[in-house]
Amino acid sequence: MKNAFLIIDAQFDFCHPDGALFVPGAEQDVARIATLIRQHAQQIDHIVVTLDTHRILDIAHSLFWHDTSGNHPEPFTPISAADVDAGRWIPRFSAEKARQYVHDLEADGQFSHFIWPEHCLIGSRGAALHDTLLEALKEWSGVRNLDYVAIQKGLYPLSEHFGIFRAQVPDPDVPETQLNTSLISDLERFENVFLMGEAKSHCVANSLKQILDFAPSLVPRLVVVTDCMSDVAGLGHLGDPIYAEARNRKVRFVESSAIFR
Repeated sequence: MKNAFLIIDAQFDFCHPDGALFVPGAEQDVARIATLIRQHAQQIDHIVVTLDTHRILDIAHSLFWHDTSGNHPEPFTPISAADVDAGRWIPRFSAEKARQYVHDLEADGQFSHFIWPEHCLIGSRGAALHDTLLEALKEWSGVRNLDYVAIQKGLYPLSEHFGIFRAQVPDPDVPETQLNTSLISDLERFENVFLMGEAKSHCVANSLKQILDFAPSLVPRLVVVTDCMSDVAGLGHLGDPIYAEARNRKVRFVESSAIFR
């Protein structure tokens, strides 16, 4: 049980030019991941794919909020705690929890609240794995007689769930927002855990941050595959401090061509 792949959110909406939240470069990332899986099937002992999955009325989607005139925020609108306190943006659902969430998220210091295009909607094409990756996974399963593991995140509508291991602001009454200790235990079985996927600036970065913070046993096993991830355009700076921390913690960073040398 030597090598595991942890592939973050390699889905249509992020990885296809027609996707709702296309990440430039993601198509090439997926192609490199698929090539790795095909060329090194016998060396890859476990594959976990994560699936960002949302409802329409999600706290990070436009329809969740309105202003005093009833207008919804446009995608890519930031919403600060000050905006909420001043009534510039008003939550339409679970108002008290939503206001507290924005404050808690901001206090955490990593991300402020942000409105995204509706993406990875449950049951939609956008929530599915990119076809290029899916075909490679099917071939790997046939070669190794193993199934890949798929883990959904993001269905709780009152918190972002960038990192795979827990929601940004866990709710003590909602189990799927809590730290996923079973996933940590699953990955602890392997000597190397190769991290890749989309987007480098957000869900990959935050998954990495959660390993650094909550799963120190995985840190010496972790390998970040640098050419199998890309940033949301213009937002790469959000992940930079996390990758710097990882380098300081001696996490390994390699390109895909070098991981099985």
